Amino acid sequence: MEHSHMDHGGMHMPSSDGPKCNMNMLFTWDTTNLCIIFPQWHIYSTFSLFISLIGVIVLTAGYEFVREMSRRYEASSAEYTNKLPSKTPTLREEKGTVRAEAKRFVFLKGEDDDERERNSLLWAGKSAGEAEKKQKIIKAAFYAVQVFYSFFIMLLFMTYNGWIMLAVAVGAFVGYLAFGNSSATKSAACH
Repeated sequence: MEHSHMDHGGMHMPSSDGPKCNMNMLFTWDTTNLCIIFPQWHIYSTFSLFISLIGVIVLTAGYEFVREMSRRYEASSAEYTNKLPSKTPTLREEKGTVRAEAKRFVFLKGEDDDERERNSLLWAGKSAGEAEKKQKIIKAAFYAVQVFYSFFIMLLFMTYNGWIMLAVAVGAFVGYLAFGNSSATKSAACH
């Protein structure tokens, strides 16, 4: 069947005299002219393969680092938000509250430090709602980085090269050992 009339939208690599990237759609161990994601990340030798495999391991382990930083931020932000009052008082409420809090602060001998700090004048003007808005933006940024990272790792895996696939698995193993402080039952997913 003749397919020369079909336009494949630039799937052909540039026609330079140098080595071309070899794209496989089937599993292979062959690294001849292997390009990893970008044409500039080209495997020319055993040494470049070794350096690339180390890079893939580090990149994949970094994903687990980002996940752990996200989990830690969520835990600390939840703790911080729980210490804040539920709403910001109006000016009239604030004047009465400041006087009442100043009197109450003197008599808080039986309460723990967190309760004293929450009821002190240091929290004036701060509310859980305001803090949650800022935290949601930061959580969204962490989420976006994780999604980008996970799709990048998926593209690494989609080289269909056994060496790269093993490096991804080793990177996940190393990343979990180094940074994973939660259950390992989460399934691997692109998103």
